[in-house]
Amino acid sequence: MRVIAEDLWFPEGPVWLGDGSLLVVEIRRQTLTRIWLDGRKSIVAELGGGPNGAAIGPDGACYVCNNGGFDWDRNDEGAYVTAGAASDYSGGRIERVDIDTGEFSVLYREANGEPLRGPNDLVFDAHGGFYFTDTGKTRERIVERGAVYYARADGSSIEEIIFPISRPNGVGLSPDGATLYVSETETARVWAWPLVAPGRLAVPVKASASSPHGGRLVHAAPAYMRFDSLAVDASGDVCVGTLDRGGITVCKADGSGSRFVEVPGDTHVTNLCFGGPELRRAYVTQAYAGRLVEIEWPVPGLPLHGTYRAKDVNDAVFSSR
Repeated sequence: MRVIAEDLWFPEGPVWLGDGSLLVVEIRRQTLTRIWLDGRKSIVAELGGGPNGAAIGPDGACYVCNNGGFDWDRNDEGAYVTAGAASDYSGGRIERVDIDTGEFSVLYREANGEPLRGPNDLVFDAHGGFYFTDTGKTRERIVERGAVYYARADGSSIEEIIFPISRPNGVGLSPDGATLYVSETETARVWAWPLVAPGRLAVPVKASASSPHGGRLVHAAPAYMRFDSLAVDASGDVCVGTLDRGGITVCKADGSGSRFVEVPGDTHVTNLCFGGPELRRAYVTQAYAGRLVEIEWPVPGLPLHGTYRAKDVNDAVFSSR
């Protein structure tokens, strides 16, 4: 493991840009931040609220899930931890950020008149749209339920496709784009839905003896832990940031098993992306420690849809390894 950057304020949503740099969101600092592999950092945009997940869209802009903001406490070790909805909660939204200028705009705040509450993570498909999770919002005695949405990057349409679902967090697509994966935080489960068209599930969203919402259970944690955001590698494995255990749970897509990859130094691994030559490195956010770290990965990551700054990575940026 190699530490890329420190002093990040609850980092999440890493995005490999293809040119030797990454984007992360800093939820507590309320920024979208760019990080180079030598540790240099630059704030791209001060977004306010709670920027929570990010992805590059087909136009080269960065699209951000903003949860509207958290309140914060400190745990016994002095790390900042989330403490429910912020007292100045500004509402959930999807934002579009020009990473060259830092200018940003709100793309969506609601769907069919229902406000977004806590957008968390997103993934683009091959058709110019994106799936995103809304974890809901937690207050002292009230929990607003979560949902999954499909939206167009041009701001023309947004649709709720899964509701209700228990605190959905990470979201990803299979290598062929035909299966949608979602992780649930508190249940530590990963679910899958077959797709028949962009934003269209092949199965009805309804409860049954085997599912609360029509999804197929891919993995359920055997002991207490919580799941955060996820990435899919080129083999089709679903790789989930794992809270309270400090690593990445790697789930076989057919539900046949899982393995755990420890990422030392923090119990609160929130997310990962793949980058570097042949996408063989995982860049992992450690939220309590405030770090972005790099680990080797045994198989390439899955290339994501979206326009990156550089299609061909210059291996010279890694020559100092």
